[in-house]
Amino acid sequence: MKRSLLIGTLICLMSIQAMAQISVTGTVTESEDGFTMPGTTVQVKGGTGVVTDLDGNYSITVPDASSILVFSFVGYQTQEITVGNQTTIDVVLVPDFAELEEVVVIGYGATTQKELTGAVATVNAEKLEKLNPTRIEQALQGQTPGVQISSNSGSPGGGFNIRIRGITTNGDNRPLIVIDGVIYENLDALNPNDIESMSVLKDATAGIYGVNAANGVILITTKSGKLVGKPVITFDSYYGVQETARKIPVLSATEYAVLANEAFANGGQAPPFTNLAGLGRGTDWQDQVFDQAPVENYQFSVRGSSEKSTYSFGAGYFSQEGIVGRDKSSFDRFTAKLNNTQELIAGLELKTNINYTNIQRQTLLENTLGSVLFNALNMSPIMTPRDENGNFTLADGLGSEVINPLAQMANTYNDTEVDRVFGSLGASYEITPDLVVESSFNYNFTNVRFKSFSPIANYGIGKVFNNVESSVTEGQQNFFSYNIDNVVRYNKEIWPNHKFKFTVGNVIRKERSESLTATGFNVPNNSIEFADISAALDIRENAASSFQGDFRQTSFFGRVEYNLSNKYLASALIRRDGSTRFGPENKWGTFYAGSLGWVASDESFLKDVEFIDFLKVRVSYGQTGNDRIGDNRFVSLLTGEAEYVFNGQLVQGAALGALANPSIKWERNEQFDFGIDFDFMEGKIAGSVDYFVKTTRDLLLVVPTSGLTGTSAPGGADPVANAGSIRNKGLEFDISYADRAGEVDFSIGYNFTTLNNETIDLAGGDPIPGGGFGIGQLPPTLWQVGQPIGSYFGLRTDGIFQNVQEVANSAQSETAAPGDIRYVDLNNDGIISPDDRTFIGKAIPDIIMGFNLSANYKNFDLTAFAEGQFGFDIVRNYERNLPLTNRTRYFLNRWVGEGSTNSDPRLTTGANDNDLFSDYFIEDGSYVRIKTIQLGYTFPVEKIQSFGMSKLRVYASVNNLHTFTDYRGYDPNISTGNPLASTIDGGFYPQARTYIFGINVTF
Repeated sequence: MKRSLLIGTLICLMSIQAMAQISVTGTVTESEDGFTMPGTTVQVKGGTGVVTDLDGNYSITVPDASSILVFSFVGYQTQEITVGNQTTIDVVLVPDFAELEEVVVIGYGATTQKELTGAVATVNAEKLEKLNPTRIEQALQGQTPGVQISSNSGSPGGGFNIRIRGITTNGDNRPLIVIDGVIYENLDALNPNDIESMSVLKDATAGIYGVNAANGVILITTKSGKLVGKPVITFDSYYGVQETARKIPVLSATEYAVLANEAFANGGQAPPFTNLAGLGRGTDWQDQVFDQAPVENYQFSVRGSSEKSTYSFGAGYFSQEGIVGRDKSSFDRFTAKLNNTQELIAGLELKTNINYTNIQRQTLLENTLGSVLFNALNMSPIMTPRDENGNFTLADGLGSEVINPLAQMANTYNDTEVDRVFGSLGASYEITPDLVVESSFNYNFTNVRFKSFSPIANYGIGKVFNNVESSVTEGQQNFFSYNIDNVVRYNKEIWPNHKFKFTVGNVIRKERSESLTATGFNVPNNSIEFADISAALDIRENAASSFQGDFRQTSFFGRVEYNLSNKYLASALIRRDGSTRFGPENKWGTFYAGSLGWVASDESFLKDVEFIDFLKVRVSYGQTGNDRIGDNRFVSLLTGEAEYVFNGQLVQGAALGALANPSIKWERNEQFDFGIDFDFMEGKIAGSVDYFVKTTRDLLLVVPTSGLTGTSAPGGADPVANAGSIRNKGLEFDISYADRAGEVDFSIGYNFTTLNNETIDLAGGDPIPGGGFGIGQLPPTLWQVGQPIGSYFGLRTDGIFQNVQEVANSAQSETAAPGDIRYVDLNNDGIISPDDRTFIGKAIPDIIMGFNLSANYKNFDLTAFAEGQFGFDIVRNYERNLPLTNRTRYFLNRWVGEGSTNSDPRLTTGANDNDLFSDYFIEDGSYVRIKTIQLGYTFPVEKIQSFGMSKLRVYASVNNLHTFTDYRGYDPNISTGNPLASTIDGGFYPQARTYIFGINVTF
């Protein structure tokens, strides 16, 4: 009886549920031509869904009348309809061209994508969330055509070099960075989670920033309050584990001993290792210095509004240890941000933006002779990390530069702490709906404190790093800058279809810097615990130094934008800058730019072309400037060091510093850009094409002078002069495709940039050498007319000498032996000399590319990014090549007899020229890197709303998964930042592969 009652009850409940459910059918069509739309997603909001058939029809069952149906299709506006008492719901979808109306931040204003006449690339918060960059530069890498991002260090807190459309000068090539109106020199203090959007101004329309815009402009807008009513609280966090993505294969202990014996025998010396039994693999010093290291990030924010104000508060903590040295190579950053907008009276708005950052960073010696990784590669694998007494093993017999890297790390204490406060206080007043006046005070204060301690240390006999007395160096630097911006904007449709935007303004900018550094010797107990200037037992004369700097700039600018019928667009701007870095005669410079745009898709003859949704042609030309030469180079200062003898006493004094040049003036950058923007096939295909030519004239160069001028003395320097010209030109292409396949929404994007860098003119035509290779060798780069800046200049090789006869018939008959490198006698004078050097490589890539993929299936999302560079060279400079230093496994391919190889020379301890800088040390740096793969899952709203959440997403990702390259070093994505030595690899700290698990929560 009970069983029958239970069954009956269940049947009744099922019947009631069935009666409550509603079956809805309908057809989905397209608004412009009325065609049906197969493949449209029809989903119960927060529940399941279906897809329309080939005729655009659908049928779905909803729980009740309050259910909401969501209709979506890629490239069309999403519609939501409450079912109510309807059983048939037909829907007409409207194409979504919202991206054309998306606001793009430009200099001192904003416009829409449709009205934009300049070359501007954007990155929004959504992309940043999927990339999880530790630094903002990583978010631009491979995402924005025309922008080259290269690492100058993969260590925690290590920076990146940003190049927009090539290298324009041999000096400072960094773009101008403006964060919410604040001019900023470095991006390490900004939390990527705080960014709302980034705009990269690449062409002459960046000239609204005048002298600051020669290298392009990056405008960053941080997240602000929104008119959302109740507060929106978000919490984002991730934890990851880092590891090296690559180790350089080196010889095992047995292989090392065999090759060392061979080298000694070839040099006529007794082999050093008489018993090879039991050596085995020995010590892998890379395993000793590389380690897995954690990285973690926590971000909390609150955004909301009241009737007359909006607010946003955020705080974050980021911590990263190094894959080399762990806490000896680490980076910790705490950030806090407050953004508030308050309407005081009708039309008058007060804006406040305050940011605070605290950074603590520890560093190791890297990318140079004697760095940790240099030592790890060159240490003998027969040696153990510690001796039988537990002390670090001494690296005796390995030359004067190679030391035990574990001892080196243990004795390294380099600590830096930075406090930064930056932001703005401004007001805007809407005099009329068309006329707005804005004024803001933008400030940036930075305090840097650093300490380094060098304990007494013995690394072996004759080591250059041996330290016979302890010392501590402490210093403090203060930087303060501000800019006051006053801007008036007037927007008016003067006649029907004739719209004008007028922007005029004035900027006053000031920078002030000061530093003080001192060194004390003989630290008590040779201990870091007592490493303080006040505790040092010996304070010596001239052990302290200081510096003060002052720079001011005043600017006036104006811009007019014209829009006729939303089809014909024009913009013109002018800016006049005055700088204290130039003398009275050249203090002021004027810069201008103009651009035109034509929305061809709105013309009647293209209206009926079905596959064209949007097509715009634009062109721009203008000038920007550069004044980054340091302060007071137009006058002579007594900043040199000198010693004088008075009354038999040695007295410290001052001497002439840098040689002055009162005639120096602005460096000018002329830019031309022709571009096309397009949307095809109902928004499925979108992209842009740009051709650019950027010519830098009146290059500000440090010009070499005769030694008679005294500029080589301590504190002296050669003068700066306007003496050269560089041209960069190339093609940018960016395309994306978005569509739906079954229940999967996906998009694919690809971009590439070609670069051609050429030196047009140099002072007097004399080439300028640069860089360093090995010990005591000539500079490996030469800057010369007709060549890219920083091209590699050395000997050209022609294989390996195979026998005595080949040597006798060569220009190296007096210096070479079979198995040595054969060099090309270019001038045919019968000898190999520096006169036989020629251009053998270049550091600037021919092509930069990026690829991205995203897909969504139900509640799952997948994102992948890749980037690459092609057609550039890297100098291999991390091998010491001494008789007993270790070698890479590539030396197993050495020459051992006639016909054995024609690529790698013999090993010998005898004198030879095999280490001369040549194309033997040049490698192709081309690569493609899988930058990020991320898989996420977003929980359905109905499952989390009871916990007060509106969003809960978890994800897992891997960064720097794999690099496809023929380069044999750690990382091909490198740059020193010096245009004359940018890809000389002395053992760069590689970028880590990182496995991450994260969570995003919104309340």
